[in-house]
Amino acid sequence: MTTYSAVELIRSKRDGHTLEPDAIRWLIDAYTSGRVADEQMSAMAMAVFFRGMTDAELSVWTQAMIDTGERMTLPGLARPTVDKHSTGGVGDKITLPLAPLVAACGAAVPQLSGRGLGHTGGTLDKLESIPGWRAELGGDEMLAQLRDVGAVVCAAGTGLAPADRKLYALRDVTGTVESIPLIASSIMSKKIAEGAQGLVLDVKVGSGAFMTNEPAARELGERMVALGRDAGVRTVALLTDMDAPLGLTIGNALEVREAVEVLAGGGPGDVVELTLALAREMLALAGLDADPAEVLASGRAMDVWRRMIAAQGGDPDAPLPVARHSEVVAAEASGVVQRMDAMALGVASWRLGAGRTRKEDAVQAGAGIELLVRPGDRVVAGQGLLVCHTDTPEAFTAAREALAGGIEIGEQSAPPRPLIIDRIV
Repeated sequence: MTTYSAVELIRSKRDGHTLEPDAIRWLIDAYTSGRVADEQMSAMAMAVFFRGMTDAELSVWTQAMIDTGERMTLPGLARPTVDKHSTGGVGDKITLPLAPLVAACGAAVPQLSGRGLGHTGGTLDKLESIPGWRAELGGDEMLAQLRDVGAVVCAAGTGLAPADRKLYALRDVTGTVESIPLIASSIMSKKIAEGAQGLVLDVKVGSGAFMTNEPAARELGERMVALGRDAGVRTVALLTDMDAPLGLTIGNALEVREAVEVLAGGGPGDVVELTLALAREMLALAGLDADPAEVLASGRAMDVWRRMIAAQGGDPDAPLPVARHSEVVAAEASGVVQRMDAMALGVASWRLGAGRTRKEDAVQAGAGIELLVRPGDRVVAGQGLLVCHTDTPEAFTAAREALAGGIEIGEQSAPPRPLIIDRIV
């Protein structure tokens, strides 16, 4: 491989030039192996933040990140493989009912997930509230579970796109997290490396999402779909609303309970709607002709859920953790709930102990928020709007501060927002 000057590449991108494919491959490889210093890659990340990347640059950049590690193969599966990724939101527990549902419809779902950081929860944190459940699986264990159960949700191994782990940590401390090309390459390098034949992306937009405005979310979705297509992975994205939380719960064990309600045939309408919409997209990519609504109603998805949890050491019948303290937040005035800001509620849940500030922090399994009303509901002064749960009652004050102004009550209801805004192919 030709050797380049990191400084010259930084200057080139800083000045708005397009980087050559070989130069990108060298840069990613050299950074991952330590030949390019953190401060140099920080400068490159900032140059990309301001100058962006062409589609061709982004495709090479993403593939170069994949090439720093292994690409999983899933041999011997009789089922088509399809995965889903969400860009993250408040109360987004969709993976929990979705993976067993799509498996019950005949696909294999290898769902490598992460932990929460900040106001958005992590799927692994939620599942770890189930007594005995473990996130760390070896490759052979994962493959065996896919064969036997059809679905697995576990932590990604260290061998997948190691360049992404290193670069993500750097972006987090250099103010370059919000770069759309760097977000797209971060997500897609890992998802492509997972080896699934199809991928459905749930791109959130709204106050509680990574992308708060629709044009930016749409650009992210379009660029990720193009990356999947370039890599030979059938990919589609749904643009979905995240101005209000999904469902009626925010927090780890609380969200597991709600996911089980969905699998049992109940649960909030928005969680059911999005679960079924994503399931239909996944099944279409997998080439399977099944009705996920019928499968959900039949109880077959619940059967897969129980087997999936038990296969990873969890007890699907064990009581879920409950926080030691709770406090009701009541309406200060009568009227119609016009808005429940997802960011405010997510931050409040995080302060109650459901999330973490640093990756090494512990989370409280029972902490979080239960919503007693939704936007559009009429309330009277003194009526409960939500319940805060925590093991550390001193957190209630900070949670209330986060909620200030986040719940708006007025005379008339605001027009409802569609949950699914658009489909990107």
